[in-house]
Amino acid sequence: MSSPATTNHPRNSLAAQMEQIGLRALAANLDDFLARATRSHWSPLMMLEQLAQAEADDRSRRSMERRLRVSGIKSFKPMADYEWNWPTKIERDIIERALTLDFLHEARNLVLVGRNGLGKTMIAQNISHSAVLAGHSVLFRSAPALLEELHRQTLEGRRRKLRTYANVGLLCVDEVGYLSFDDKAADLLYEVINCRYERKPLIVTTNRPFKEWNEVFPNATCIATLLDRLLHHADVTVIEGESYRVRESEQEAAARRRKK
Repeated sequence: MSSPATTNHPRNSLAAQMEQIGLRALAANLDDFLARATRSHWSPLMMLEQLAQAEADDRSRRSMERRLRVSGIKSFKPMADYEWNWPTKIERDIIERALTLDFLHEARNLVLVGRNGLGKTMIAQNISHSAVLAGHSVLFRSAPALLEELHRQTLEGRRRKLRTYANVGLLCVDEVGYLSFDDKAADLLYEVINCRYERKPLIVTTNRPFKEWNEVFPNATCIATLLDRLLHHADVTVIEGESYRVRESEQEAAARRRKK
């Protein structure tokens, strides 16, 4: 009489072989798949069609999860929670058009300008997330993180990083202007923008008007050329108003006072 281990061996071996040749979805759900095939009296052709569909769905899911993990988008509020009436000025049509991802195929840039706390990062995260769901590769980086990463690389490492930034489907550079940088940082940002110029789209968020970028990158000689490349094919939208975060803090403080 066969032991339980011996009885289960053929099924386990088959699952292992499927895993080895890349049929991960079927290997993980082999018993359920065979039960459904038997119960529904699938023909050989139908069984192959179901197998192919299950594997395609699983690979698409794993690809999306990997792109989200690599993107660096992190957690964010959905656009359904955005209070369009809070800013005193916002070009909703430009933002909603960007959320359709049309600008990706046109290799146009999107630049969001406005003071802190008006949702620029939230909007950029939502657009970037939509791009991932649509199958695009995305990198979402704060300007300080991106520039620091490039600055500490060796020459060859920097070339590799620039190739990565040049070829990703959508690159978002968040928070340009929140910190001041040296002229070397301006040169690095110029290289990033230039290598994507007229090839791939870019999202930039900044709290400083362009006339103040010389203060962000003091002594840099490339600012005019950098802005020329960034804005040549771009939708620029300015958001004005008071900080939403300050408003939330005031509301929370008032709520605490009422509880006392």
